[in-house]
Amino acid sequence: MKASAAGTHSATPPPPVPGRHPQRWLILGVICLAQLTVLIDNTVLSVAIPSLTTELHASTADVQWMINAYSLVQSGLLLTAGNAADRYGRKKMLVTGLALFGIGSLAAGLAQSSGQLIAARAGMGVGGALLITTTLAVIVQVFDDEERVRAIGLWSTVSSLGFAAGPLLGGFVLDHFWWGAIFLINIPVVVIGLAAVLALVPESMSNQGARPDLLGALLSVIGMTSVVYAIISGPDHGWTSGQVLLPAVLGVLVMGAFALWELRVPHPMLDMHFFRDQRFVGAVAGTLLVAFGMTGSLFLLTQHLQFVLGYGPLDAGLRTAPLAVTVVLLNLTGVGALFVRRTGTPATIAVGMSLVAAGLAAIAILGADGYGGMLAGLVVMGAGVALSMPAMANAIMSAIPPERAGVGAGVNGTLGEFGNGLGVAVLGAVLNSRFAALVPAAVGASSLPAALAAVEAGPGGDAERAAISDAFATGLETSQLVGAVAVLTGGLLAALLLRRAERADRPEPPAA
Repeated sequence: MKASAAGTHSATPPPPVPGRHPQRWLILGVICLAQLTVLIDNTVLSVAIPSLTTELHASTADVQWMINAYSLVQSGLLLTAGNAADRYGRKKMLVTGLALFGIGSLAAGLAQSSGQLIAARAGMGVGGALLITTTLAVIVQVFDDEERVRAIGLWSTVSSLGFAAGPLLGGFVLDHFWWGAIFLINIPVVVIGLAAVLALVPESMSNQGARPDLLGALLSVIGMTSVVYAIISGPDHGWTSGQVLLPAVLGVLVMGAFALWELRVPHPMLDMHFFRDQRFVGAVAGTLLVAFGMTGSLFLLTQHLQFVLGYGPLDAGLRTAPLAVTVVLLNLTGVGALFVRRTGTPATIAVGMSLVAAGLAAIAILGADGYGGMLAGLVVMGAGVALSMPAMANAIMSAIPPERAGVGAGVNGTLGEFGNGLGVAVLGAVLNSRFAALVPAAVGASSLPAALAAVEAGPGGDAERAAISDAFATGLETSQLVGAVAVLTGGLLAALLLRRAERADRPEPPAA
C-alpha cells in the first residue's frame, strides 16, 4: 500500500506556483500580437504619404493630422484607459480596445476623404490606448516576480519590431495593393486576437466599489492632449508661436489642476503619493529619458543617413534595422532578465543607459565617416535598450500595487509618449540652431534642403554646397551628443534613486 501510495504521489503533478497562470506564455504571445499591430500603425503611414497626397488630394496639414491624430488621441487617453482597465476589468478593456482598433482600421482602409481618414485614425488611437495599457497590466497579473522581468522584456521587444517592421510592411503592401490595404491587414489580426483573448486571458479588476474619478479623467485627457499637441506642432510652427504656446500653457495649468484634484479626491485616478516612492521616481526619470534619447536620435539618424551619407529612404530604413534586431535577439534570449537577477535593477539600468549613451556618442563621432562606425553605435544602443527598458518598466510596475497595474501601465506609456515627442522636439531644435549658426550668412536658410536650394538658385559653387553639408553634419553631431549626455544623466539618476530606495526598504538588523 505504501509503495502504491508513493507511486500515486509521484505521478501527481506539482502544484502551480502562486502568481503564475498555467497558460501565461501563450497569453503573452496573444497580447504581444495585439501590441505589435498598434505599434506598427505608428510608423506604417509614413510610407503612404505620397499615395495619400495624390489619391485623397491631401494637403500638408491634412497629412500631418493623419499622422498625429493617432498618437495624439492615444497619448491623451493612456492614463484614463489604464484606470478604466483597473476599475471595469482588464480583459473587458482589452477586448474593447481590439474591437475599436479593428473598426477604426476598417474605416481608415475604406476612407474616401482626408477628413474620414483623420477621424478613423483618431478612433484607432482610442483602441490603441486601451491595448497598450491592458497588455502590460495583464502581464503583471499572470506572471510572478521571478518571471515578470523576462515577460516584460519580450513585451518591450514588440516596440522594436513595430519600429522596424512598420515602414517595411507598408512599402511591401503599397507595391502590390492600394494605400487602404495598409489598414485592412489589421482586420485578420484583430479577429484572431479577439478569439484568443476571449478564450485565454483571465479577467481581473479592482476598485469595483469606488466612485469613478470623472473630473480627474477629464483633466487628464485635456492636459495630456494639450501638452502632446504643443510638442508635436512645435517644430513646424515655431516654439514661440501662439499655436504652440497656448496649448502648452493650457496643458501645464490643467495638469497642475489634475495633480491638486488627485490629492483631494477620496478615490483618485492616479495616486500622487506614488511620487514619494524613490523607486517610482527613479523609474519615471529613466523611462522618460531613454525614450527621449531613442526617438530623438532615430529622428536624427534618418536624416544623417539620407542627407549626409546619401542613402535613399528604403536603404536608410534598412540600415537602422540593426538596432531593432539587437534588441529582439537579446530579449528573446533573456539576457536582460538574467542581468537583473545577477546584478539587480539599479545596476542593470545604469549599465543599459550607459550603453545607449555610448552608442549615441559613437554614431555622432564615428558615423560622419561612413556607415561602419554608425553600425557599431546602433548595436551598442540596441544592447543598452534591451537591458534598460524592461528593467525600468518592471521598476514602475513593481512600485505600484498590483491592483493598480492598469494605471501603472498608463504612466509607463505616457512617459514614453512624452519622451518620444520631447526627443524629436529638443534634439531637432539643437540641430536647427547649430546648423543655422554654422551655415553661411548669405544663404540664410535654417534647413538643409532649403539651404541647398538657395545655393542652387544663386551663384554658389561646389565649395559652398560642401560648407552647407559640413554645417549640417556638425549640427547632427552636436545634437546627438546632447542626447547622449541626457540619456547618461537620466540613467545614473534613475539607478541612484532605485539604489537608495532598495537600501531604505531593507530591514534593519536586530540590535545586539
